[in-house]
Amino acid sequence: MTGRDATRPADPIRWPPGMRAAAVLGFDMDAEAVVLTVDSANAGRLSVMSHQAYGPVTGMPRILKMLERRNLRATFFCPGYTAERYPDLVRRVRDGGHELAHHGYLHEAVQGMDEQQEGSLLDRGLEALERISGQRPVGYRAPMWETTYATARLLLDRGFLYDSSLMDCDVPYELAESPDDDARSIVEIPVSWSLDDWEQYAYLPDVFGSGLIEDPAKSLSMWKGELTESHAEGACFTLTSHPFLTGRLGRLRALDDLIGVMADWSDLWIATAAEVAAHTRSLGLSPRVFPQPEV
Repeated sequence: MTGRDATRPADPIRWPPGMRAAAVLGFDMDAEAVVLTVDSANAGRLSVMSHQAYGPVTGMPRILKMLERRNLRATFFCPGYTAERYPDLVRRVRDGGHELAHHGYLHEAVQGMDEQQEGSLLDRGLEALERISGQRPVGYRAPMWETTYATARLLLDRGFLYDSSLMDCDVPYELAESPDDDARSIVEIPVSWSLDDWEQYAYLPDVFGSGLIEDPAKSLSMWKGELTESHAEGACFTLTSHPFLTGRLGRLRALDDLIGVMADWSDLWIATAAEVAAHTRSLGLSPRVFPQPEV
């Protein structure tokens, strides 16, 4: 490494005029992809498939209706497989003015893959989303938030503006593809397991989850507390929801109540991930780098 400090904090963010902090509502459209990538034999389990189909069939229309009522735009991270299975839904998201972003093809975690394999999955998902929506996504969220030290370079080679998969910060920053002083950078919009509905609600016997399904009131309390502190700190509150989980009635009511809290702050910028990334890029921040540790 030459001229970059890997350990320094991210630069503070100057939000748009009149805005103290930002919030991004992200929805991961995993649907059946997330259980098929675990075990393709799940395709023969109708109850398992119906559990996942709740997202695109029932949860998504309900979520889109809520966002329309709130006059809000969100970011929908969509696997290529979901786009191919539910093309009309993907186009409905697009036509509603929401952002469509990349979320793998079959929700594959890239742990253990080489750079060529990871790039091939990026290309397969990208082709499906672009073909079906008519738009080329500028954002990416890694399935299971699993990235490699090659991910930034692979995304930059394909023209992506931002990634939303890392967890080391509360504000967006520029992530350098390598330690070289002249390396390109991609905008990183950090996430957190504590701001993911998966850890609160996900349970499917023999497939995933701990068996503990939380009360939406508990999730609302936790997220409201984090939102309050994020607003006070001038940070970026990035919430991750899954339509097959949060799309259920009581859980969506909790999310709607949380959005009501957001709406009470006139200085909270509720934006898509692409809007936050474009604003971050405009600030000319010094890129940060993650050198791979020696073990």
